[in-house]
Amino acid sequence: MTALTFGEASAQLCARVRLDARAVRRVPHRTGAPVRRDSIEAGTFEHLFFAPPAAGEPDRWLRACRRALDAGRRLRREARAGTRTLSARERPIAALTGAAVRVFEELCTLARLHRGRVFPSYDWLAEATALGRATVARALVLLEAAGFLVRQRRFTRIEGAGEGPRYRQTSNAYRALLPAAVLGYLPRWMRPAPLPVDQLDHHQAQADAQAAMLAGLSSRDRARATVDGALGKVLAALGAAVDRACESQDHPQPLMDSIHTGTKELA
Repeated sequence: MTALTFGEASAQLCARVRLDARAVRRVPHRTGAPVRRDSIEAGTFEHLFFAPPAAGEPDRWLRACRRALDAGRRLRREARAGTRTLSARERPIAALTGAAVRVFEELCTLARLHRGRVFPSYDWLAEATALGRATVARALVLLEAAGFLVRQRRFTRIEGAGEGPRYRQTSNAYRALLPAAVLGYLPRWMRPAPLPVDQLDHHQAQADAQAAMLAGLSSRDRARATVDGALGKVLAALGAAVDRACESQDHPQPLMDSIHTGTKELA
């Protein structure tokens, strides 16, 4: 038998634990393929997530992304030369690549052709752009960090043997945007026109009126007006209980003041 030191024995034990963990990970998930974090079931939110773009809007998004790529290259040159320190808003722009712009071009094309409903798979984007799958995945991360893209993971239910529902991951949902961080790098003719002052005043008056309306509601009605779904029902029930507790308080005099007054009378 070969004698092992304590360090060698510990190293072998750690290696065996890692092998056992890999073997455990290869065991099929009891409800099908595992679903990634922050995923939402497909078909339950797309009507709120997708929005049809206006005429010519995808082309403006793409031109802005190309301009941002050029601006990012200038920022990188200045940072390498030591004449500029990149801020938190400039670093994502400086990280953009030509592959990211190419992927964004395909997403803008899909948004124009399908009225904003964009949910291609990584493999489809890799084939359409002639890029590797890993390059496509990195491009999506860069676009999302720069603000050009919002993506939502999705899963679907599948039929399976045994009890309980089965799920599997499906393609992400994407929505292209024009981030405010890149507006300063765009020429004046590419920037969106500011809203008129009277329209801004109208929006502010509406916000003030809504805030005043919510302030005058009961706890139950305020919960119903601000939160939807199951959470709204739960908050409405809690608000109703709070309203009943407030209504049962007949005398508005604080308890401490009442005790203090009673003590004076006894004295």
